[in-house]
Order: sequence, then structure tokens, then C-alpha cells
Amino acid sequence: MTSKVDFTEQEWELVLEGPPSAGMIVVTAQRGGTIRETFAIAKAYVEARQQHGESELLDEIVAAKPEIDHTRYHSNEELRENGLQHLRDAVALLAQKATPDEVDGYKRFVLTLANKVANAHREGGTAVSPDEQSALDEIAATLGS
Repeated sequence: MTSKVDFTEQEWELVLEGPPSAGMIVVTAQRGGTIRETFAIAKAYVEARQQHGESELLDEIVAAKPEIDHTRYHSNEELRENGLQHLRDAVALLAQKATPDEVDGYKRFVLTLANKVANAHREGGTAVSPDEQSALDEIAATLGS
């Protein structure tokens, strides 16, 4: 099984940045609901922690506090582009160092988190706005799902 010790500090940071980056891509896809959607990111981590023991790698990822740097990006587009690149890089790194099941678990966690964010606030009478669905589709495509 793969664990944190199999990664350098920079590699581990990259792996940890993926899930909250996906969440922020969805948060910024549509105006409104930012607080609920941000809380949905934290809730996804709490729920994943309750599934402790299925994957040592995922246990260590969700044990870390999701770090969201609101000041790093100058626009929502820049956040989206960099966030999708973080996901591509994290999955490529995991494909080198982790088992296929662990990579799939990471991808599932990222997609679950992104979906929880999208469903955290109703926009225009729908659970998921077209802009949020577009963000979800981009995340899924980036992950190869």
C-alpha cells in the first residue's frame, strides 16, 4: 500500500491540493452559495474520514486539512486552469507511485467532493447549474473518468 512516506514533500502537497482545487473550480463556476459550497468541501473530508481503513493513502489525504489558497489566483479562469493542471499532475504522480485501486479511490474522492459542492446550493431552481455541471464535466474529463 502507498502512503505519505512514498512521496517527497512537494509531491505530497501536489496530491493534497487536488481535491480542494476541484472543489474551488465548482465554487467559482457560478456566483452565489459560496459559503455553503465551501462548507461542502470540509464535509466531504469529514465523510471520507468515516470510511477510514479502505485505503491508507486516502486515509492520509483526508486526514489533512483541506488548504484553499484564495489569494494565489487573480481570476476564476486562472484558478480553473491551475486547478485542472494540479489534478492532472496529481493523478499522473499517483499513477507512478500508487496502485490502480488507490488512484481510482483518489479520483472517486475528488469527484464526490466536487459533486457535493455543486449540490450544496440551489441556483435558478436547479440543484446543479449549467456552469457547475460544465465544471464537473471538465473535472471528470481531467481525471479520465
